[in-house]
Amino acid sequence: METIDVRGIAIETLVQGNGPPLLFLHGIDYWAQHRGFLDRLSQRFRVIAPRHPGFGHTPRPEWMRTIGDIAYLYLDLIDRLTLDKLILAGSSFGGWVALELAVRSDASLSGLVLIDTLGLKFGGRDEVEIADIFALSAEEAVRRTFADPAKAPDYGALDDAAVEEVARDREAAVLYGWRPYMHNPSLRHWLHRIKAPALVVWGEEDRVVAPAYGAHLTQRLQNARFAPIAGAGHYPTVEQPDTTAAAIEHFAGAL
Repeated sequence: METIDVRGIAIETLVQGNGPPLLFLHGIDYWAQHRGFLDRLSQRFRVIAPRHPGFGHTPRPEWMRTIGDIAYLYLDLIDRLTLDKLILAGSSFGGWVALELAVRSDASLSGLVLIDTLGLKFGGRDEVEIADIFALSAEEAVRRTFADPAKAPDYGALDDAAVEEVARDREAAVLYGWRPYMHNPSLRHWLHRIKAPALVVWGEEDRVVAPAYGAHLTQRLQNARFAPIAGAGHYPTVEQPDTTAAAIEHFAGAL
């Protein structure tokens, strides 16, 4: 991991691999579980994977409190690294950030990959589209998140530093996404601004955000394709890293 300074914010970032740039925006919980997937992607891409402000060891300025703030920070990161013809990929919470970034500007993007993305509200006010994992028992949260519970992190085996990091990540996620819960009510009205081709990747057994939600998102984007991943729940990057990476590589190769 290295530190990249963007407007005075020291962003903890994994940078590895060679090839076209791919910016990966992570989800809420336990960043380390995505390392195998990122290693696989780095065989084809130059992977840049920052930790969001308040997550990991990236500090969060007091004024930074919205997903839009994170999106603008990453637009500055793209400028700072002079990234062009970029694949922007976001998983879960990170997919929400990717959407917020893309509706603001997709000029530097060659493609957008959205993996079991949060951030949108398609149904009525009382319709639950995103499960509140913080209100569930640990067992139920695992059941909803993973097709194979054995793929879930064993938090009991983590050292104290890793447990503290998980707690910081969850605290930051709640700060950014609690009210309203994990979505921006206006975001769906700005999806028309995204012109870049998109790949919407979804675990077929996701019970946090159902595949139907992903299919609906695909229909709302101007140039998008839906890619269901068998044998995966909310994190195809964890349960099916090779299949997910191959789908992204195929998408990028066709751009």
